[in-house]
Amino acid sequence: MKSVNIKLSLAENVKTFVNAVNRYPYDMDLRAGRHVVDAKSILGIFSLDLSKPITLEVYADDCDDLLNDIKSFLA
Repeated sequence: MKSVNIKLSLAENVKTFVNAVNRYPYDMDLRAGRHVVDAKSILGIFSLDLSKPITLEVYADDCDDLLNDIKSFLA
């Protein structure tokens, strides 16, 4: 499992992020405090506090292709 912090400040960023992560077969969650949502769910992401960095948890060890694809969102 890999964990990275991401920043999604605008609604357009959320849409772009969800489109990017949905291209990969990995299971992913977003964690903000004690709230956890599916990283591929646009409605779930909007239920989080987007004013702070969010932790993306990818349940795969070799996901460098995904991390490269979403590097603009890394905090």
